[in-house]
Amino acid sequence: MIKTLTGPQFSSTFCLRPEQFAWFLGAGASAAAGIPTGYSMILDFKKRLFCQLSRISLREVDANDPLWQQRIDLFFSTRSELPAPDDPTEYARAFEAIYPTAADRRTCIEQAVTRGTPSFAHRVLAALLTTRRIPCVFTTNFDQLVETATTLTDQLVPANERANMTTAAIDNAERAERCLRESSWPFLAKLHGDFQSVELKNTTEELREQDVRMRRVLGAACARFGLVVVGYSGRDESVMAALTEALAQPNAFPGGIYWVTRSASSVLPAVSELLEKAAQSGVTTAIVESPTFDELAGDIIDGISLPPVLLQHVQESRPTQILAELPLPAREQRSFPVLQCSAIPILSMPKQARRIEINTVITTVRARELVRDAKARAVVASVGREIAAFGSDAELLRAFAPVGGKIAGTIDLHPDTDSWALGLLYDALTWAISRGRPLLPRLRRKGHAIIVASGLPTDSPERVAARKEKLSHLRQAYSTPLSGTVEGYGYPFSEGVQIRLDCVANRWWCAFEPFTYVELPRTEAGDGASHDEGDDNVASFVRRANPIMDWQRERWAGRRNKEWARIIAGWAKLLPGSHDGVVKAISLREDSGPGQDAEFRLSPVTAWSRPSHDHDYFQRSGR
Repeated sequence: MIKTLTGPQFSSTFCLRPEQFAWFLGAGASAAAGIPTGYSMILDFKKRLFCQLSRISLREVDANDPLWQQRIDLFFSTRSELPAPDDPTEYARAFEAIYPTAADRRTCIEQAVTRGTPSFAHRVLAALLTTRRIPCVFTTNFDQLVETATTLTDQLVPANERANMTTAAIDNAERAERCLRESSWPFLAKLHGDFQSVELKNTTEELREQDVRMRRVLGAACARFGLVVVGYSGRDESVMAALTEALAQPNAFPGGIYWVTRSASSVLPAVSELLEKAAQSGVTTAIVESPTFDELAGDIIDGISLPPVLLQHVQESRPTQILAELPLPAREQRSFPVLQCSAIPILSMPKQARRIEINTVITTVRARELVRDAKARAVVASVGREIAAFGSDAELLRAFAPVGGKIAGTIDLHPDTDSWALGLLYDALTWAISRGRPLLPRLRRKGHAIIVASGLPTDSPERVAARKEKLSHLRQAYSTPLSGTVEGYGYPFSEGVQIRLDCVANRWWCAFEPFTYVELPRTEAGDGASHDEGDDNVASFVRRANPIMDWQRERWAGRRNKEWARIIAGWAKLLPGSHDGVVKAISLREDSGPGQDAEFRLSPVTAWSRPSHDHDYFQRSGR
């Protein structure tokens, strides 16, 4: 298993002995300097070739759009011009297909590389070269960013301290051989040539035969130094073969191989194979995860000393820090302002439910159907071949008789880890809050709600009076009727709340959000819609156009903080029910026999949030 390091971890190792490492730069190392990466050039080549073959205008195709990328890949998957995406030869094949002649390829490269400006990372690398901390750099890039950056840093130090780096391309490889033979450091070896070189290595045939002399220089350097690879994917077979051959030398890569990449999971198989072979040969190997070359350079510059003039030169181009340290508030917290939350704490809730063993596996939906068919009062959830339930044992046995149900003690509930337990308690809480009060539960897959019951025309005067008494605080909070019909439509409406069972700050809460429920005709709610999906009233339930959406919006538009505070307080007082806040989902009677009820105890005091510190904003009105 290849070890993975972070940028700072690598920096600690590198800064102890920087002179023992050669560097290898790929196209990714020049990305921050404005030079197209190999991947972006592949996209551009494939786009141009696609437009040529399909006769589509270049202006109509965005190569960075994933949809266009899929379309282009699908197009070439049925043709022979290009290999499959991510094939190591993809870049070379695409380049040769769009620019068949060496002269055209040289012109293309020249136009791409002359737009770049040395980045922060190039300045760091140049400073290390000028101070002779790095002996040699190998690169497959055609740009002159390293040379330009090193020339600038050389001019900042006295003449006798300048590095005067030697640059060798494939058409003057003897320079690199001489530097290596005479230990004349530092030098830069351009394995694929310079954009001004007569010879460039881009196509499959060109890359297959790496220049023998340059290959020998790379191998010899690997016998003397460790290697830091940055921005290189490992696509070139010739380069990877040269690195693999270097492993056969005695004491190869004495400083180790450190392969820098954005993510360890993104390295190509050829890279993994090289690192594994190196590790088997006793070479220290590691993958260094660093998002960009600039970030890696920042880690290095923070751990190494440079002459002040070079440090200033480097820091001038350092990217602006996104995260900055800020002093923590020192003043004491204020008691006000505070925010009232529409949530009441659940002081206690069921820890166990009745366990029912059955002879087959059924879903929770099927379990509810069995309960409904048996006209039993129960709340159930399926757990494979078991049912967790609240209700009378007799009614539960009657409901699950078709599947061989039998009572098997109790089952522990862990809603924080078991979704079925959370769903069971959520259902039970909704039923418990509405049980025995003028409230109706609306259980939906997208979230449950409780609405005010408008009553029936046949209700007795005593029942009507009792309902009004229980809803008196809520009616005062709304200052409008709690139920009625939508003017112009005739649809019945009722005020209600969406209910959620949430665990926040290590405790359970009954969160609620007021809304206005409107009973839409089934034809307008959607023909054939199931009971679980036919509710267009709550925002989280919306699936179709709601004909009374504007009416609902207008009904709530005029309610400001004071009105909202009254409404939240009204529901907070109504939901817990009795003075002790105990609500039960089943309310088992004494003559019901044994069973398991779902008992919750709710607090009528809502959650409040106050500032943890003082702030000038809170002083704006002189309070």
